[in-house]
Formats: sequence, structure tokens, C-alpha cells
Amino acid sequence: MQNKYQFHNYSYFTEMSALATLHQSYDLALGLPNFDIDSRLKYFLKEAVDQNTHSYESLAGNILLIDNIIKYNAARYFPILLTQDEVNIVPCSTFALYTTLQTILNLGDEVIVIQPCYYTYAPSIVINGGIPIYCELDNDFTILWDLLKNCITEKTKAIIINSPQNPTGKMWSAKDWNTLYELIKEQEIYIISEEIYDIYCYDDREHYSAFCHPELKKRTFSIFSFGKMFHATGWKVSYLLSTKQLLEAFRSKQQYISYSSNAPCQYAIAKYLEEFNPSVSNLQMQKKRDLFCEMLSDTPLLVEKKTEGSFYQLVNFESYSKNLSDVDFSKWLTVEKKVSCLPLSAFYQNKKTTNYIRFSFAKSDELIIQALDHLKKVL
Repeated sequence: MQNKYQFHNYSYFTEMSALATLHQSYDLALGLPNFDIDSRLKYFLKEAVDQNTHSYESLAGNILLIDNIIKYNAARYFPILLTQDEVNIVPCSTFALYTTLQTILNLGDEVIVIQPCYYTYAPSIVINGGIPIYCELDNDFTILWDLLKNCITEKTKAIIINSPQNPTGKMWSAKDWNTLYELIKEQEIYIISEEIYDIYCYDDREHYSAFCHPELKKRTFSIFSFGKMFHATGWKVSYLLSTKQLLEAFRSKQQYISYSSNAPCQYAIAKYLEEFNPSVSNLQMQKKRDLFCEMLSDTPLLVEKKTEGSFYQLVNFESYSKNLSDVDFSKWLTVEKKVSCLPLSAFYQNKKTTNYIRFSFAKSDELIIQALDHLKKVL
């Protein structure tokens, strides 16, 4: 499988953190927040324990959580209007992606993967009998519509979209979704839309979900993550939006894998959603992005454009080093200069190197300041 589909060795993602720990480096490699969750969320989890919420939830999920997801999404700037039949609670976004592929794929079906992208996409396709077809973004990480069109064949079963995107931070607009619809409207192609960074949209941008498009929603699986929303990735609770018919097919697979998700955490999240203000979290993360970019400007590394959304900032290192690959530069920066990052090539299936590295600014201000102060001194 690895040779045929050109899979990278995904130890990058664990290796860089291990290197950071080993060499006592500042770890800005992974999107794992190192600051505490809201105390109210902790309170509701304790309340969940006292409420005896320790049995399996239903396949669909806690009904209070489902109802509060409906209310939360209806209140968005671009509202997502839902019924109970269109919401499903899942253990995590990776589970949602994998099980969706298992639901829709037949042996030999093609799935278009827009890269750079998160590393689980292509392996999940292959494990489920599909064939990944890679479509690269332009040099400025915008989508090339003609290239995407040329990737579509009679075997295309699905396209995976991520917005805000990891690692580039790019976001899809209503116009983008409509352009995509025009490309596929005559063919039965599903959309798997991973929207796990949906509340982190900066500089007055607003998230526009695939599920907002009146026609695309009929063939879309939209994936969201409470772990990313609340900086509680270890809770393992996410949710999936799709049509009633598609979710029934999804649950027919789900029942044999996880059945349901963490019951106490579902209760706690349901209660917390009644008080949660996403604009506060978004502003907090935008300030971290701005702090990171401002301090990095005092180093030889270059931010070509501030990220539009997500936890991540791409940085061009070409002016500092033209001889090292992005993998070697990332390791050198981690080991020798004591600040950890990821190489952008880790997010491609077919590129050995790029001029970019990816940092996570989903960290405490103290860590960001310490890491960037250190970089200014050593670069």
C-alpha cells in the first residue's frame, strides 16, 4: 500500500514532538493546546458524573446535545438549519471520515484529495477499498479549478474538502462551494467536508459550511470537532451533519465500530453549548496568531500571508536556508535551535520537499513569546 500510493512515513507527526521533548525544545509542531479548558466545562463534566450518565448513549447521540447543536448552528452568521435526523454524534473527526468512506465506497472507487492535507485522508481511502486521486493547490495555496475538473472521472465517488484548512489556513467561501457544485452537479459525487476549525476564522471572515449550500447538502457529510472548539481533544466527541438517509447508512457501519461516543462528555458539552460564545475563543486565537506573526517578523523566516483560519501558520524558510529540505530544516530547527515545527511536505503524498514549515500557535502566550524570543536570538 505504501509503495503503490506513495504514502509518507507519518512518524513525522510523533517524531517532531519526541525530538522536541528529547532536546527540551519549544514545541510548536502539533495543534495540541497547552492551556486549560474553560472551568465551566469542567464543572459540567463533574455534574455529568453525578447525574449517572455512564451507560451507552444511542447511535445518534445524547438528545440534549443534538438539540443544542441545532440551536448553535442556527445562530451562526451563515446559519446551518438542521433537524434532529441530520445530526450524529461521533467519537472524533477521524472516525467520522473513516466511517463515511466505509459507508459510500465500493472497491475501486476514486476519492479526490486536495493537498497539502491532513495525513489520515489517503490511508483511510485505501483501507476502505478506494483509490486516492491527488489534486494540488496552486503555489499560493488557492484551488485550481481546471485541475480539479480534470481529476474528476466516471469513477469519482467523493471529494474531501477541509475548511479552514490544515495546514494552509485557507477558507472556502460560498462562491467556492457553488463553483464545486457546478463541476459535479451532473454526477453522483459525495462531499466529505471536514470543518473542525470552523470557529477559528480571522480578520472578520465567517465560516461558510458545505451544509449551507442548498444542493450540496443533499450529498454532503460535514464533520465538526468539539475537541478543537473547546481545546479538549482528549474528550473524543465530535459531530457529523448529513441527510437522514445518509446518516442511516452511516449508522449501519458505526454500530459495528464504536457504537456510541463518551456519554459523560456528551452531557457536559451539551450543557456548555448553552453558554459557549465562539467569538471569545476566536478572538483569543486570532491574538495568538498575531502575536506569533509579529514576533516572527524579527527573524529571517517569512510569513507570506497570515493564516485565514485554523491553528496553524505556514512560514517560508527559503531566504534563510536554500540547501536543506523542509524535513531536514524542521529537524535542524528542533534539535539545534530548540523550536519545533513540521515540514509542509508531510502533508503531501508526492512531494519530497517544499520551502515551507508549519507552526501551531494554539499555545499559551508564554510559550509563544519564549519560543519566538529564543528564535530571534539564535537565527
